Amino acid sequence: MKIRKLGSMDASAYIKLRLEALRDTPEAFSSSYEEEKDYPLERTASRLDDVHSFTFGAFADDRLIGVVTLVPDTKIKIKHRAHIFAMYVTPNFRRTGAGRALIAKALSQAKENGTEQLYLTVTASNEPAKKLYQSFGFTTYGVDKNALKIEDTCYDDELMVLFL
Repeated sequence: MKIRKLGSMDASAYIKLRLEALRDTPEAFSSSYEEEKDYPLERTASRLDDVHSFTFGAFADDRLIGVVTLVPDTKIKIKHRAHIFAMYVTPNFRRTGAGRALIAKALSQAKENGTEQLYLTVTASNEPAKKLYQSFGFTTYGVDKNALKIEDTCYDDELMVLFL
């Protein structure tokens, strides 16, 4: 398995995996498949080349099988903080170390950037993801009740932080 920063040349593969993620686990993302399915390729390519964020991909045999995005804050007073977003590993590659490798890469980049506090949000019922984050030292500092509503079902989000 190989982990590397994604760029505009990876936009098609990223979109394919992102749409899979939004269909597979809609409760894990604030965006929906319906909202993102028609995003233009150029928009994703531009986001992947953004100098203010880092999207890392996990590859198995040159196939993108997992992603995570690290977004450092840029304003002077909060430059010591960063956020992890859009973490996803395709179901056939869960429990293979892909998620661990992606988080480790994001953590390494955060430290390289001088990040002191790293934040993420996870669906409260997603025990495997919470255990992964906790294994890196993330702790829950709050719960956002009914953070997402999909049709008639509400989902709580746990707000987690890691002090580096």
